[in-house]
This record gives sequence, C-alpha cells and structure tokens, in this order.
Amino acid sequence: MRKAVVLLSGGLDSATTLAIAKTEGFDPYALSFRYGQRHAVELNAAREVGAQIGAVEHKIADIDLRSFGGSALTADIPVPTTPSEGIPVTYVPARNTIFLSFALAWCEVLGAADIFIGVNAVDYSGYPDCRPEFIRAFEALADLATKAGVEDGAKFTVHAPLIAMSKAAIIRRGLALGVDYGLTRSCYAPDAEGSACGICDSCRIRLAGFAEVGTPDPARYRK
Repeated sequence: MRKAVVLLSGGLDSATTLAIAKTEGFDPYALSFRYGQRHAVELNAAREVGAQIGAVEHKIADIDLRSFGGSALTADIPVPTTPSEGIPVTYVPARNTIFLSFALAWCEVLGAADIFIGVNAVDYSGYPDCRPEFIRAFEALADLATKAGVEDGAKFTVHAPLIAMSKAAIIRRGLALGVDYGLTRSCYAPDAEGSACGICDSCRIRLAGFAEVGTPDPARYRK
C-alpha cells in the first residue's frame, strides 16, 4: 500500500476522490482546511466522510485566507444565486495552489509522492485552478521545489481522477464505490443547521448531476 495525501473538502467531488484513492490501493491521508470560509459545515462533513470511507489519518490545517478576502467564500460578498459570465466571485484566489502546497509538505514528511485532488473541468464553475494544465504545472513545481525531488529524485504525481468526468459520471462512480453522499456538503451558502441553499452555483451543478443519474440527492436542502 502506497501512502497518498487526499485533499478532502467534505463535498461530493472530494469524497469520490477519496474513495477512488483507496480503491486504487493507496493508504489515504486526508487533508482539510479551516481557511476562513464563511461556514464550518463542510469541515463537519469532511470528518464524517473521512471516517465513512476509511482515511488512515485526517488532518485539518488552519490558514487564514479571509485576511486577503477577494471571494464570496472568504469576504462579506454575497454568494451569487444566478449564473454569471466569466470566473465567478466564488473563486478563492490561489486556493488550490495553496492547498496543494500543504499536501506536498505532508507528502514529504510521510515519504509519499502521490496527491489526490477532486478538481473537475467539465461540470464546474470555470475556476482556473481546476484545469489539466494547472495540475501538470504543479507536478513540475513539486519535483523542483522539494528535497525529495532534488536529492532523492522523487517524481510527484497529482492525481485528478475526476477532471474529465461529468457530474453525473462522478456520482455514478461514487455510488458504485459506496460513497454516502448524504454525508457530503457542496453548498456555498448553507444555513446554520447545514442545509444547502439549492440555488448557488455549486448546488445547481450538483442537483443537475443527480437528476441526470435519476436518483434523489440525499443531502439536506432548505428548498
């Protein structure tokens, strides 16, 4: 069993990615972030998902992206409820670059060379750090920027198994792997009880995926 660090947000995509990592024979070490996001619902979901799927260890790292703001998820900016043109305001500047850097650091400590991330470039919001070219660039950076890469010749792999899949295909794969999507939370603006809004960009994409699969979304919604 090889060790791998799996970025786990508590959402549908990252839960599926964790299940895929385990199915592919990796010992998954889950990593989540308390980064100044407007709610803690996703972290509670991440804990439950990690336990259900069977992460070897689950760490929650504290970083403060709210000190920079610039996003509806880290600043007092309304979460949009209708589709927008271009990159939406829910994009958090450099978030996946930062998250992958933390995963890379933990990989070095674990003696691992594999990172899993649940980015998707098909049914997604157009974030620039969810594209294949970004993943390839980070792999090259990892080999150059680490002791393991420079002294030991380690070749890091950033696995993005969902990157070319539709949301419906992701859901079908996760259901086949036994993922309990009722534990996951994808909403950008849940209420205090953790119920999803059903109208933000993330909710719309998720609900459309379940509708295409032909099965109800087991997550809680306000509407």
